[in-house]
Amino acid sequence: MSHAISPSPALRRNAILVLALAALCLAAVAVWAQVGGERGIAPIASSSDIEVTGIEVDVRADSGSEARTEAWKEAQRKAWERIDGPELADSQIEGLVSAIIIERERLGPKRYIATLGVVFDRQRAARYLGAQDAAARSAPMLLLPVTISAGTQMVFEQRNPWQRAWAQYQTGQSRIDYVRPSGSGGDSLLLTYGQTGRRSRTWWRNSLDQFGAADVLVPIANLRYTYPGGPVEGTFTARYGPDNEYLDGFDMTAPSAAELPAMLSRAVVRFNGIFEAALAEGKLRPDPTLNIGTPELDPALQRLLDLGRALRQQDRAAAAAASAEPTAESGDAITAAPIRTPPPEGSVALYTVQVATPDAGAFDGSISAVRGTPGVRSTGIRSTAIGGTSVMTVSFAGSIGELADALRARGFTVRQGSNALSISR
Repeated sequence: MSHAISPSPALRRNAILVLALAALCLAAVAVWAQVGGERGIAPIASSSDIEVTGIEVDVRADSGSEARTEAWKEAQRKAWERIDGPELADSQIEGLVSAIIIERERLGPKRYIATLGVVFDRQRAARYLGAQDAAARSAPMLLLPVTISAGTQMVFEQRNPWQRAWAQYQTGQSRIDYVRPSGSGGDSLLLTYGQTGRRSRTWWRNSLDQFGAADVLVPIANLRYTYPGGPVEGTFTARYGPDNEYLDGFDMTAPSAAELPAMLSRAVVRFNGIFEAALAEGKLRPDPTLNIGTPELDPALQRLLDLGRALRQQDRAAAAAASAEPTAESGDAITAAPIRTPPPEGSVALYTVQVATPDAGAFDGSISAVRGTPGVRSTGIRSTAIGGTSVMTVSFAGSIGELADALRARGFTVRQGSNALSISR
């Protein structure tokens, strides 16, 4: 006769523990796959130096090194002319140069062919150029460089040439105050192509607040590879703001994939020109619905709040004194605290309201409903917790009981505390 042997309770517990640990390890691997790996490209440090790129030189001399020296002098003269500098000797121009950038070069026995960039020190060059470029800069603008290729849209999900071109761009001399995320860590989860299509100001305020930006710029590069090793066609579109508004666009073509970084660098310069032109036309003003600053209370409302706090302290002091000094009639009995009168009609008080926000739709709907409640003068968001409980402040013309009744009339389930409410739907 055969007998079935059942595992002992200890063995079953160990098996369950092993399975739980395996599931935890798989979850950790999945999270790491979303935020780990080689993602971030740190932007270069911005300076106010004047950078002129794309200068082509072709010089012959008795030797390659001599040809390179003469070519660099020629590049410095061409760069100085390009920024409309006054006529100066080569030695004077050389004294204003802080760096030579070699974009591409070929050195022969007696010939030097290259594409160079020249960086002039702004402090030394200012005496000749004046303050002609001292124009007001924009508000901080969050930059989301979007790459569209082979039917996919990508921002920071993995390193890409378009992200690198913006990270390497020298923004010091631009009128646009770019806020360039590196794309590392949680940036790849928060700043995605889907974010550019969101219209919720609450989502945008939370994202912009994390990077200290006032609005958003979205340069889009749609790249089409004609065939392996062949030309790369690019359609570039400049958009901005939470409503993804169109600014301008253009097309460029790289002869091959090897020439793609150079094309993208030129495209970045053109985008900067588009954004600066939009700033000059008044289009890049930060959307007022994205104001993430701390709201300031009206002085009259602040005086009412201070008066209310003072009266409350007086009530507490009177109650404490009455409880500490029993009267002859009551013997050792403790007198009751005085009954507080309701706030005067038309007065405004500030209350804390906790809102259950299981998802983004519930957050937006609840905030809008509270703001539209009769008697509510203003609201402010103290903390946001999607999937939990968010906290807001409500300026209301009336008592906290009246505010609770008004919110119940709006369809909320309300729990009332001493000076706070908890609402849900």
